[in-house]
Amino acid sequence: MAVGRLDINSSGLLLLTDSGELANRLMHPRYEIEREYAVRVQGTLSREDLEKLARGVHLDDGAAAFARIALADERTAPSANRWYRVVLGEGRKREVRRLFEAVGARVSRLIRVRYGSIELPRDLAPGQWRELPNTVKLHNL
Repeated sequence: MAVGRLDINSSGLLLLTDSGELANRLMHPRYEIEREYAVRVQGTLSREDLEKLARGVHLDDGAAAFARIALADERTAPSANRWYRVVLGEGRKREVRRLFEAVGARVSRLIRVRYGSIELPRDLAPGQWRELPNTVKLHNL
């Protein structure tokens, strides 16, 4: 079974398991397993927008906020698109996109790079997969 989901316009880390216990532990909101994303946003967000996204905004299914949000590389020159790294402690439907939309920003690319303690290997090409070692246990997540 797939752990979580990625919508059609997203890419990145997708975990598959045959353990219902592990899948529940990873997906259930009460465990607050972090999900980290690299997000390309059209335009530049103001400091106020970033603070608002960290404090929380109201979405149609309740309040939401990023646990962390930061410009991915502050050394890059301003351009039409900027990359941010964001972390969530839950995974509601299209939550990352909806949070950015709440401050008037449009996400042009979304990549899940981490789920709990499991990071997307940089050398893993799209469409490839890798089996995790048995040393990855519930308590490591």
